[in-house]
Amino acid sequence: MGAAGLADRLAAARADALVGREPERAVLDRMLSGAPDAPPVAYLHGPGGIGKSSLLRWAARQAELSGRRVVRVDGRFLDADPRRLEEAAAPACAEPGAVLLIDTFEQCQPLEAWLRETFLLRLADRAIVIVASRIAPDAEWSLDPGWAQLFTALPVRPLDAAQSRALLAVRGVPAEQCDAFVAFAGGSPLALSLAASVPPAEPGAPWEPTGDVLTTLVERLVGDLPSAVHRRALEVVAQAYVTREPLLRAVLGDEDTDTVFSWLRQLPYIEATPEGLHPHDAVRATLEADLRWRDPARYDDVRVRVSLAGLRAVRGAAEDDALLRVAEWMFLFRNHGGPDSLYNYRTHPHIEDTPLRPEDVPGVLRMAEEAEGPASAAAVAHWVRHQPEAFRVHRYAGSSAPVSFMAGLRLDAPRPEDLAADPVIAAVWNLVEAVAPLRPGQHLGIRRFAVQPGGQQRPSPLMELISRRAIGEEMRAHGRAVTFTVFEDADRWGRYLAEAGMPELAAVDVGGRQQHIFGRDWRRQTVEQWVQHRARAAAAPVATWPATATTSAAGGRLPRAAFADGVIEALRTWRTPREFATSVLLNSHLVTPGSPDPAADLRGAIITALDAIQTDPAGVRAHEAVTAAYITASRTHKAAARRLGVPYGTYRRHLALAKERLIEQLLRQPATPSTPTRPNSPPED
Repeated sequence: MGAAGLADRLAAARADALVGREPERAVLDRMLSGAPDAPPVAYLHGPGGIGKSSLLRWAARQAELSGRRVVRVDGRFLDADPRRLEEAAAPACAEPGAVLLIDTFEQCQPLEAWLRETFLLRLADRAIVIVASRIAPDAEWSLDPGWAQLFTALPVRPLDAAQSRALLAVRGVPAEQCDAFVAFAGGSPLALSLAASVPPAEPGAPWEPTGDVLTTLVERLVGDLPSAVHRRALEVVAQAYVTREPLLRAVLGDEDTDTVFSWLRQLPYIEATPEGLHPHDAVRATLEADLRWRDPARYDDVRVRVSLAGLRAVRGAAEDDALLRVAEWMFLFRNHGGPDSLYNYRTHPHIEDTPLRPEDVPGVLRMAEEAEGPASAAAVAHWVRHQPEAFRVHRYAGSSAPVSFMAGLRLDAPRPEDLAADPVIAAVWNLVEAVAPLRPGQHLGIRRFAVQPGGQQRPSPLMELISRRAIGEEMRAHGRAVTFTVFEDADRWGRYLAEAGMPELAAVDVGGRQQHIFGRDWRRQTVEQWVQHRARAAAAPVATWPATATTSAAGGRLPRAAFADGVIEALRTWRTPREFATSVLLNSHLVTPGSPDPAADLRGAIITALDAIQTDPAGVRAHEAVTAAYITASRTHKAAARRLGVPYGTYRRHLALAKERLIEQLLRQPATPSTPTRPNSPPED
């Protein structure tokens, strides 16, 4: 009696915890009740920990209560041998009305065709079958006109936020602690249950998953992995919003990327979409938290590589796709604090980002005056006349009326009328002239206006698109020396801009309203360095503006890390004049201040340093490797290795040595205003 009572209590507790599964239970109920139109075969599928086994246990209990014989089979013990399955499931072939439950069918998935075409045809009268697998059923079930009427596939989805909270309530988790658990678990009942089992280290302390929880989740959600390369591929998938084969190749290098990508797309917790591969939220959160806990250095390395690959994707995208690529890059920062996050990756298909049209001008001016006053509207009118191409207008899909706008101005030397018409631009130019004067070929980028309905610069889809457009322009611009962004609402946005390396530099009165100017000098930290730095988990803000107005950016000493990155970037862009002319090294000791041709000075300094590293046989080989890779430029590094007649691994060692020696030589070398004599052919790197 006691044992039966305990079984009933256990079944009741399990049923209470089976929240959010009403649609699946409704289908199974109809099958168990013998409804004439109910299919006799159901196939539950979904990733590990999603609740398939819980549904099977619930079905078993309902079947037993109705007096049906329940036959349980576990695929883990069948070894894909049809005789083992036939033996274990035999009672379902002998007893009418039996309920056959096959769990973890993914362990014997090769039996699926045999199950459909042979075994199920032997079942007793009124018997029903419920299969649970991590792998979705094959297409033959629905293609066969007979099985299409007798079979139903039931995908088991993640719980939504309300269902997740309901499950946590059953587990006794206080409502005030639920948000952290829900955010981590991604709708996985297993992750929610494990999270609920570990209280905070101290009462009231923020909850974080422990190492034991993460280890268990990785084992249960992901399982065994074929190799270290496959694990690294999953670490990439966990960080990237969407994973395509080029991203995987960019992060993993020359390893067997196509094979690994094919493996990824077959995993039950990875969804293959037209955009690429997306992991289940619980798997993503678990893999990310596990790597960060287990190996923080590698966690940072993966994020940096994904961030750099995202930058390359933005730069290589067509104009129509650029904002989407920026949004994908922003996904890396989805957990950063901020007013609904400056780095928001959500798409807003109901809003169109378009150039300014002549018929938009009256509406734009009206919005500017309503939001920021007549003086600001006058500045907008000036820039609409002189840089209409700088404006982007947002409209709701299906409507031609503007609902918000921004302007990204580009200036190399503002005219007197520009300074007179816009006090913000006058203040910006004074800052640049006093602290970091532009060199020939350089320009300023100024995100001058960000206007939306209501006038407040509060977080919204419109402000997200404005921020996204501004970041995309920074990533794709050539020759940009300094960036400024202007906000009226400094209290809301200032701290987050400072954390992103854009401190507040000045405040300007425009018609009685304060406009706050934030700035970044790209000559002190390149875009490449910025996207790497932002990706590191505990990165502190980098000073991207001179500390005092008496410090000049020209001719000063760069930090060693920035200098080393600048050397590598200068080599990479050697044959791309437009990109080479924006090198951070143009502001280093290698270039004579006031030089009429700073790019030629820099080329001469690099060539002189390359010649200087040929002091021993190893140096000769290093010199040959870097010259073949960048100066005379083979199409690929592998082609450079073939050209030198050395194995690829040997070539890579020579190239790494060359970079180290070149950086050291350039750090010791004074400015060299000579012109290089090496070839300077069109880019094809």
